[in-house]
Amino acid sequence: MTPPPPERLVLIVEDRPDTRRSLGLLLRAYGFPAAEAADGQQALDYLRSHPLPALILLDLAMPVMDGWEFRRRQRQDRDLAAVPTVVCSAYSVDGAGELEGVARVYRKPVDPDELLETVRLYCG
Repeated sequence: MTPPPPERLVLIVEDRPDTRRSLGLLLRAYGFPAAEAADGQQALDYLRSHPLPALILLDLAMPVMDGWEFRRRQRQDRDLAAVPTVVCSAYSVDGAGELEGVARVYRKPVDPDELLETVRLYCG
């Protein structure tokens, strides 16, 4: 099996299996391949062992390593920091300083059309 082209790949970082699966199905239905990670540590492991994706969809509240810690570590690595990140969280995030450098912040539940518009912007 040929791996998906990284310029269209979206990495979904979400601890809830049903949400992760739904996002993956939505993206794949519109031609965007998706990889999945259940927490920030799995996401870092994936990013360090695969071609970098075009976009990361990131939840904030997760076990093992939450989205906040993932962002701190992502920003410390020049290669990983270059990957655009969209936060999708049930929590209200006030102030750009908390998530400096993210491409977009969505409050869950995310509107699928809005999310797809952002994915198209970064993934062609």
